Amino acid sequence: MTALLLPLALSATLAQAPNAAAAINAAKDARAKTEAAQKKNSEALEAGPGSPGSSGPPGSGSQGAGAQQPPAEKTGPGYTYDPAGRRDPFVSLLGRGGDLPSTTGARPTGLPGVLINEVTLKGVLKSSKGDYIALLQAPDNHTYIVHTGDKVMDGTVKTITQDAVVFSQDVNDPLSLVKQREVRKTIRPEAR
Repeated sequence: MTALLLPLALSATLAQAPNAAAAINAAKDARAKTEAAQKKNSEALEAGPGSPGSSGPPGSGSQGAGAQQPPAEKTGPGYTYDPAGRRDPFVSLLGRGGDLPSTTGARPTGLPGVLINEVTLKGVLKSSKGDYIALLQAPDNHTYIVHTGDKVMDGTVKTITQDAVVFSQDVNDPLSLVKQREVRKTIRPEAR
C-alpha cells in the first residue's frame, strides 16, 4: 500500500512545479553572480584606496616603487549639536530642580547660605509668645535658631510645628510647572 502512495505523492509534487529545471538554473546563476560580486569587492578592499585599479580620487595611483600618496585630510565645519529646547541627556533625572544650588559662586555665610536638603532638624522650642522656634543643624555642625519666615538659600521656613519644620522650596527646573514645593523635615526621620 505504501509502495503505491510514494509514486503518487512524487507525481503530485512534480505537477506543482511546472519547470523545475528553469528554477534551478536561475538559482545557480544568481549564486554565481553573488559570488562574483563578493570576489570583486574583496579584491577592491585588499588593494586599498591607492591601487591603480581602485575607484579612488584621480591621482591616487602608485607613484613609484610601492609609494602611496596619503589620503586627503577632510576639511569642513565639523559636527555641531543644536539642542533646540531638548533637555541635556547627560544631566541626572534624579537630582533636578531644587536639589541643585541656584548659584554657582560663593555662598553667603550663615543660614542664608544653607540648602534645605543639607539641614537637619535637631529640636523645636515653644517661645513665650506661644509660637514655635526650630533648631537646625547645618553640614558644618553649626546650629541655627529659626523662626517662621526665615530665609535659606533655596527657600523659606513656611511653618514650624511641635515635631517638624515645613519649608517652601524654590524649584529651579524650567520644565516644571510647579515653581515651589513643600519639604517637611521631622525631628527624628529615622523613627518614621
